Amino acid sequence: FHHTSTSHWCSCSKTISDEKYQDPFQLGRKDLKNLYEDIKKELLVSAAELKEMCDYYFDGKGKAFRPMIVVLMARACNIHHNNSKEVQASQRSVAIIAEMIHTASLVHDDVIDDANSRRGKRTLNQIWGERKAVLAGDFILSAASVALARIGNTTIISVLTQVIEDLVRGEFLQLGSKENENERFAHYLEKTFKKTASLIANSCKAVSILGCPDPKVHEIAYQYGKNVGIAFQLIDDVLDFTSCADHLGKPTAADLKLGLATGPVLFACRQFPEMNAMIMRRFSKPGDVERARKYVLQSDGVQQTTYLAQRYCHAATREIRKLRPSPEREALVHLTEMVLMRDK
Repeated sequence: FHHTSTSHWCSCSKTISDEKYQDPFQLGRKDLKNLYEDIKKELLVSAAELKEMCDYYFDGKGKAFRPMIVVLMARACNIHHNNSKEVQASQRSVAIIAEMIHTASLVHDDVIDDANSRRGKRTLNQIWGERKAVLAGDFILSAASVALARIGNTTIISVLTQVIEDLVRGEFLQLGSKENENERFAHYLEKTFKKTASLIANSCKAVSILGCPDPKVHEIAYQYGKNVGIAFQLIDDVLDFTSCADHLGKPTAADLKLGLATGPVLFACRQFPEMNAMIMRRFSKPGDVERARKYVLQSDGVQQTTYLAQRYCHAATREIRKLRPSPEREALVHLTEMVLMRDK
């Protein structure tokens, strides 16, 4: 379903766009040149082992999805405000800080989840052990905080430290579950916002504040980032059921094995109420994970979650179209389609 549902998206993107079709990755590339080298400069450290751990994920092989959204948003807001075509140094710093916060959160997540693979390679905790992995995550986060302080803008510091608070609160939400089925979906969406979307929303807001004094533009940037971020995670939760492990770079049904009920499970629950007991015991009995996976694939859970992601992407597109037309604005529109079409 996932691929058939999204094929019509790419055909309509050509007709909607006012500007020539823009590949976000091509357009953002020049602002992201040397991104990982610059991150490594922020992580200057004399201890060889800590340096090796910090450099492990900043190997230049990531898609740099978050920094790319941030620099495109910076350009779109600058053009909207005074037709400035340049990304300011402070705006690029936000892109670097966003990637550092994101990576630190992955390192900590892998420790909490006892994960053994990430992006197709072994996790830090697998190689160096949990204690050192926690410290490496802390160190990356502290280096991001130093870089943030260097921007020297208290509003930006306040906006981006909110992300760190949300990440912790989101992790706590993920550790709990709701008895009440009606509250469960709201709990899931709040957790999704805090763990995934807050970083994108607040990074977009930060660069809009640096580039334009209009609070309406700050809200547009924030809402775009929030909606794209939630859609991104919803598709991630779909791929946990529909993609093969080799393609995804991590084991499939990973969320079920961690005892997590994501969108596809919560939708499937409406058709298979017997899943409620499994959700409450966090799929801990032998055979629960396999049974739950089968129920999800027999239900319309994957389809409904994909529809929901489409609705969030529509909302993101509606927001970003409030800015003046620019190639960057169109690239951000196209990015919402890419989020829906990704298969890993």
